[in-house]
Amino acid sequence: MPEQRRALLVALAGVMILPARAGAQAGDGAWPQRPLKLVVPYPPGGTTDLLARIVAPRLAERLKQPVLVENRAGAGGTIGAHAVARAPADGYTLLMATIATHTLNPVLTKLPYDPLKDFEPITDVADSPNVLLANPATPYVTLGDLLADARARPGAIAFGSTSPGGSPHMSGELLKAMAKVDLIHVPYKGGAPMLTDLIGGQIPIGFDNLPSAMAHIRSGKLRALAVTSSRRSVMAPDVPTIAEAGVAGYQVDAWFGLLAPAGTPAAIVSTVQREVADLMKEPDTARQMRELGAEAVGNTPGQFARMLASELERWSKVVAASGLKIE
Repeated sequence: MPEQRRALLVALAGVMILPARAGAQAGDGAWPQRPLKLVVPYPPGGTTDLLARIVAPRLAERLKQPVLVENRAGAGGTIGAHAVARAPADGYTLLMATIATHTLNPVLTKLPYDPLKDFEPITDVADSPNVLLANPATPYVTLGDLLADARARPGAIAFGSTSPGGSPHMSGELLKAMAKVDLIHVPYKGGAPMLTDLIGGQIPIGFDNLPSAMAHIRSGKLRALAVTSSRRSVMAPDVPTIAEAGVAGYQVDAWFGLLAPAGTPAAIVSTVQREVADLMKEPDTARQMRELGAEAVGNTPGQFARMLASELERWSKVVAASGLKIE
């Protein structure tokens, strides 16, 4: 009897231990358990970086883990995007992607990653127009002034952009094609260095995302000639669209969204999307983005995936028609 009793006690002890073990295993699998990395594939100070730094601390509060912004600039966003494509699909590395990294670069040049197959779409964070800027010392008060001078002096006017193949660059190329003017492209390694040269007078005009240019427009250091979107921006209501200003049918909208490496568990993608979508609805977050000239979005992974595919198709046609390639 004593031996049978000992066996029964051991068996009961095993039953008592099993739930505790299961709970520990569930806890071990909980996400996140360590800091996340949000890769910005451009230098500090540009629109992508500014928006990432609005999102990161708020997402960190919601996930109860730090979200560290890491700038990995180079090759028009390709270096940072490729790094995320190769990262472990465990939810700890995210990308603040842009129209350049996922819809323009892919149709302009050969990339080391596939913009659709190598990533899991999470959500479109914010949309923003680009803006055509002029140094206030130039005679360009309107887009018409610029176009008239460009037609009178073909190839004499340079325009700066944030990177080769980026949406500011393509905004300029589309303007050249649709307005039939000859402008010389001067690419920079990010919005901040381009704006520095534009303010300093090294270049007369430039295209940038509206958010990173807003402070300089408000201070009078730069003059906004037109925005690239189909409608005027709520943050710059006095600035006409390029279509309004005389180039009918012109439209370029920049977007900024979160992606993860392909194969990231759906539960993690869903968690990040839900938290980001919720924080996009917060009045303070929306206000900060509007002050930069961007509109908060926060759509679903499915909606974002469809948008990516649609944008790729659209820009493929534009580039094919123009014959433009970035080597």
